Amino acid sequence: MLTFALFGAGRIGKMHAENIHAFAQSEIKYVFDVYTPAAQEVADQTGAIVADNVDIALADPEVDAVLIATSTDTHVGLIIKAAKAGKAILCEKPIDLDTSKVNQCLEEIKDCNVPIQIGFNRRYDPSHSAVAKAAKDGSIGTLEQLIITSRDPGMAPVEYLKSSGGIFRDMVIHDFDMARFVLGEEIVELQAFGSALVDEKITEIGDVDSVMLVMKSASGKLIHINGSRRASYGYDQRVEAFGSEGMVISNNQTPTSVTRYSADKTNEKDPLYNFFIDRYEAAYNLQLTSFIENVLAKQAVSPSFEDGKRAQMLADAAQKSLETGQVVKL
Repeated sequence: MLTFALFGAGRIGKMHAENIHAFAQSEIKYVFDVYTPAAQEVADQTGAIVADNVDIALADPEVDAVLIATSTDTHVGLIIKAAKAGKAILCEKPIDLDTSKVNQCLEEIKDCNVPIQIGFNRRYDPSHSAVAKAAKDGSIGTLEQLIITSRDPGMAPVEYLKSSGGIFRDMVIHDFDMARFVLGEEIVELQAFGSALVDEKITEIGDVDSVMLVMKSASGKLIHINGSRRASYGYDQRVEAFGSEGMVISNNQTPTSVTRYSADKTNEKDPLYNFFIDRYEAAYNLQLTSFIENVLAKQAVSPSFEDGKRAQMLADAAQKSLETGQVVKL
C-alpha cells in the first residue's frame, strides 16, 4: 500500500484523488489546497484529512508519496520540501516555467535519492505508446519521420494564458516529451513558426495560438509538430511514425467505436472528445499505476525529473526560435 498526500484539489487534483482512491494499492491520508473548501470536498470523497499546511503531511512517517497538482509556480518549492522529507513524488508538468529554477531545484535535491515522476501522462496513452513501441522494435524499419498533431478544442481564458508561460511551455511541452519518447534520442535543432490565427488578442500578452515546428534528432530523424489552441471538431491528438518499412499512426479517439449509416449519411461516427481528461482518462490511470507499482518495487519511475527538464529546454528553444526567426541548436 502506498499512502499519499495530495497537494492541490482543483480540477486535476480531484481527478487524481479519484484515481488514487480507486486503486487497490493506494490511499490518500492528507489533502491540502489553499482553498480549503476544495480540499474538504476531496477529503469527504476519499476519507482523507484536510491538512492546514503541507508540512503536516510531510512530517507524517505514514505518508510515502506526494502528488503535486498545485499551480506551476509552487511546484519547485513543493518538490524540494517533499524530496527532503524523503517522499516519492508525482508532480504535474511542467516543473516550472523558468528553466533556471528547474536547475536550482535539481541542485537542491541531488542528494535526496527519492523517485520523482513528472506528469507527462501521454506516454501512457495506449495508442501513443504503441507508436513508440513500433518505432523502437523495428516493426516499421528504421524510424525516419515523426509527425505530431496537437490541437485543443478551444482557447483557454486569457487570464489563464497570461500566466501560462506561452503555448510552448504550457501546451506543446507535452508534444516535446512525446517526440523524445518516440525517438529514443535527443533533438538537436529546431525552428518554430507561430501566428495568431484564432484570436489576435493573444498577441497583447506576447503569445500565439497556432504553431508549427520542424526539428532534427541527433541521428538525423525529422520531426514535425503542429499545434493550435482551437479545433472546431474536438480534441485533435494524433501521432504518426514513418519508417523505412512502414508507418504506424495513433489516431483520434472517440467515446465508442460505433459507426452509423442512414439514408442521408454514411460512416458517421461519434464526435471527438472535447476535454483532455476524458481523452486521456486511460493514460492518467496507467500513469498512476506505473508510479505506484514502481515505487513499491523500488524501481525507476518515468518520465523522470530529467525528462521534465529536457522538455522544458525544448520549449525554451522553441520560444527563442519564434522570437528570432532563426534555427536554434541545442
